[in-house]
Amino acid sequence: MTHANTSNTKPFFYPNRTLERARRALICSSFNLHLFQAMLAQSVPVMAIAGSSGMEKGYTQRPLTELAVDNELFWLIQVGVLRREVDGQGITDSFRLTPLGRQLVERYAQHGKWDTPTWRDRLYNTLSRWLRLPF
Repeated sequence: MTHANTSNTKPFFYPNRTLERARRALICSSFNLHLFQAMLAQSVPVMAIAGSSGMEKGYTQRPLTELAVDNELFWLIQVGVLRREVDGQGITDSFRLTPLGRQLVERYAQHGKWDTPTWRDRLYNTLSRWLRLPF
């Protein structure tokens, strides 16, 4: 198991399988590291990511529809990297990193970019995502 540090909570321990699945989901996503670095500091709303605004902010490499962004973010919630932001009224359309996501993004921030996903990464991510297999 690998150890994750956060600034305001007790350390979390994640199985290597969990870390690998989350890493694969991040590097295979349509999002740039810059989006998740922004999420280290604050929540980011869907509309800041969708369309040309996401490209202008460096969050995506191409414009994505709101539905495509929502689907990708939902997958990252399922693997444990993100969570929806909650305010006094309930769930919002903004997203934040979980402790698992924070650990992975901080690791990649040191390199300045994602690893290039291999064909195996893409295959396993697709199978996990669409078939919900526990790889």
